[in-house]
Amino acid sequence: MSNANHGRTGLVLLACCVGQLLVVLDGTIMNVALPSIESALSFDANSLQWVINAYLIPTAGLLLLAGRMADLFSRRGFFLAGIALFTVASLAGGFAQDATQLIIARAGQGVGVALMSPATLTVLGTTFTEPAQRAKAFGLWGAAGGSGGAIGVLAGGVVTEWLSWRWVMLLNVPVGIALFIVAAISITPSAVQAGPRKLDILGAVSVTIGIAALVFGIAQGEREGWGSPVSLISFAVAVVGIAVFLYDQAKIASAPLVPLNVFRNRSIVAANISMFCVGAAMASTFYFLTLLMQFVLGYSPLVTGLSYLPLSVAIFLGAGMVAPQTSKLGGRFTLLSGLVAGVIGLGWLSFVDSRATFVADLLGPSLLFGVGVGMVLGTVANLATAALPSSQQGLASGLLTTGQALGGAAGLAVLVAVANFSGGESRVPEQMASGYANAFLGTAVLLVIAALAAAAMPKVSRDASDESAPEPVVAHI
Repeated sequence: MSNANHGRTGLVLLACCVGQLLVVLDGTIMNVALPSIESALSFDANSLQWVINAYLIPTAGLLLLAGRMADLFSRRGFFLAGIALFTVASLAGGFAQDATQLIIARAGQGVGVALMSPATLTVLGTTFTEPAQRAKAFGLWGAAGGSGGAIGVLAGGVVTEWLSWRWVMLLNVPVGIALFIVAAISITPSAVQAGPRKLDILGAVSVTIGIAALVFGIAQGEREGWGSPVSLISFAVAVVGIAVFLYDQAKIASAPLVPLNVFRNRSIVAANISMFCVGAAMASTFYFLTLLMQFVLGYSPLVTGLSYLPLSVAIFLGAGMVAPQTSKLGGRFTLLSGLVAGVIGLGWLSFVDSRATFVADLLGPSLLFGVGVGMVLGTVANLATAALPSSQQGLASGLLTTGQALGGAAGLAVLVAVANFSGGESRVPEQMASGYANAFLGTAVLLVIAALAAAAMPKVSRDASDESAPEPVVAHI
């Protein structure tokens, strides 16, 4: 590889990793700032949740569609459009003068993220095709995404306490501008297949409505009760939307958004089950660990954020250093090793009580969980995208990121119910700690399910560069 080409691919890797970092970071950084936002913009108790929901719902609902559209039209274009929209929405949110303006800005961020997130994987998968380079690239992508959640908690605490909640959004602006420039310079236009590029409109609309309604129903059920009218209506809409989508894919669409035969591939199925469970485990662990440190152990938001530093470093090391080395023994070995480490870490956390100290009771489990999750994230993404031809890289990425988003929403809702049932709603530290401990145990069970799925994965996955039939190239877009 020439120096010029090596430099270009290095910039591509940087752009994809920073893009994924922003995607995950912005999903958690707002949580710490919510009390300040509520006071500054006069939110009421019911509307404050929309600062989070307005971001999550369009993100989850549009990921699958955006991934497939990137395949059909332009991966580079969708990446750049996502960065641009996310940056503009962040600027608008930083200067929001009332609750409505902030919620609209958060929705804009969510749409931008939906365009950007699958593209980070598709660009990586089509740029790095040599196995060793590919493993390293996906490892660093996993490190960026995995550590983003922990960095978000830290950054949210620091920025809110030292500056203002507005800077939680405004800091995205210079990063977004720099990222847009780097991506525009380094990412080359993608080659496309000959023939018409049809978009399955019925499938696109039905799956977007179905997934968005599902995430909204889960969020409302967690806050208002699973039997509330809003939750029940949302779940009914989700069932209808997803049913219409599946029927369309199987019977109607001539060019389906998600060809159902991809699920005959064991690597695709195993990778998506694993990512769903890992997404649920990460969202739940960050949530309950934050509550444990603040409500039971009495840490301030700033100290809580700083306490996530070892976890962030562990995720980065697991994804960026350990996984590329163990990948020489096979992707399945790396996946299973990481999941086992995560299960041990969460099992250790399930023994926590109100007398816990950071060094004795939280540091070790955080490091084990961090290294394990770091090993898993990039490896799952690598295996899932390598299992499909380059013309379906966006589809693979959309499936994977949608599964992670749905896992985070559904897993957290279920485990909140588990924690509350066993004392998490109490204001007595001992009872709260007991509830959170049970939630950590439930999270460990999720990773056990992921490990069972990973064990069913074929030992050898076809690399993305090993195409059985090269695609005819007719244009560059």
